[in-house]
Amino acid sequence: MQTQFNSKHPRVGSSSRKSARVTTFSILAVFLAGLLPSGGAEADSSPTRSSTSISYSNDKQESVPWSIHVVKVSRANPDYEIHSVPAKGRTIGLSTLSEQIKSLPIDLGKPVAAINGDFWIEGRSITGDPMGLQISEGELMSAPTDRVCFWIDTNGHPQMGLVLPLFKVTWPNGAHTLLGLNSELTNNGAVLFTPAVGPSTRTGGNTRELVLEPAGEGAWLPLAAGQAYSARVREVRASGNGSVASGTMVLAVSAELAERLPAVAKGSLLKISMATSPNLSGVKTAIGGGPKLVHHGKPSEWNGHQERHPRSAIGWNKTHLFFVQVDGRQRGLSVGMTFPELTEYMVKLGCEEAMNLDGGGSSTAWVFGRVINSPCYGHERSMANSLVLVYKDKESEKPADPD
Repeated sequence: MQTQFNSKHPRVGSSSRKSARVTTFSILAVFLAGLLPSGGAEADSSPTRSSTSISYSNDKQESVPWSIHVVKVSRANPDYEIHSVPAKGRTIGLSTLSEQIKSLPIDLGKPVAAINGDFWIEGRSITGDPMGLQISEGELMSAPTDRVCFWIDTNGHPQMGLVLPLFKVTWPNGAHTLLGLNSELTNNGAVLFTPAVGPSTRTGGNTRELVLEPAGEGAWLPLAAGQAYSARVREVRASGNGSVASGTMVLAVSAELAERLPAVAKGSLLKISMATSPNLSGVKTAIGGGPKLVHHGKPSEWNGHQERHPRSAIGWNKTHLFFVQVDGRQRGLSVGMTFPELTEYMVKLGCEEAMNLDGGGSSTAWVFGRVINSPCYGHERSMANSLVLVYKDKESEKPADPD
């Protein structure tokens, strides 16, 4: 249940800023100088000399009150990369932000900072299924919906926008059917399941399932956006909730839809397309979220009643990228922000683009080994995925000598 606060909402740029206390320290300089304890960086650590590449600040505005955590990263340093991390290593599920960071392959680099990711819905047959797009290390794990997405394009630039899934299977007679991906199977629908979903499809008893294997030497798993696949039917199952073995995919068709489809037998050849608009071929990192806060430098407009809650967001401009987390539902510390307030704050930071992420109990920020915000439930809540910033080459930038 969400808590509503009725206090007056001051503008970010109003006189309430005079009561703000901002604590800033250089993440990179502290880390490379070996000054961080094994437990990580304290949010209220004494300031040190700032790095030109990355910094963390805790903006406290006591008159509201707000406690806002900001990680600012220079886009000019190619040694920093953002990764979209699923909850269970390479499978869909739920885990805390700290657990997701630990699952990141060590060869990707040193985790520097992280923030929670996309929304998910409780009560679905596939626990932790993200509401929107997820591409992790190039693997397409979850389909986009009508919500805005964030991705890193093949030139290394952050992008935000709606992505339309054009996923389909073409049957032996040339007819085709639109597909979902690793999600709950609905009446009159079809869903493609990959090993990313876990050990089984969790579909109902009347479902027809086609176990697929590669046909020929073309592309196969892990699934990738924009790719086409040739598949051979290895097995036809008359009921649902079948296993998803390594190296195979399972095409599940609802009983209602199966009655209208051409007969498919063991050995039949199918064509599967995972096209999207815009084309996300080659994209290695993507995540869903929303709503859009700032686009092309223009803040979004908001109508109707707005409530304050814990918030998380990602934003950027031509020179920097920002992870922003706002604590909330804690009257003595921070009451949270409305979408208009969060939008205004992202503009104040200089963001030309910004997107909201999951909030509430999921809203979590992590910097060098520990959670640095105050989650509203008093502890980390399990979530579907996250965005993790890693530092690839710690030798490329040396820290300033500490004062």
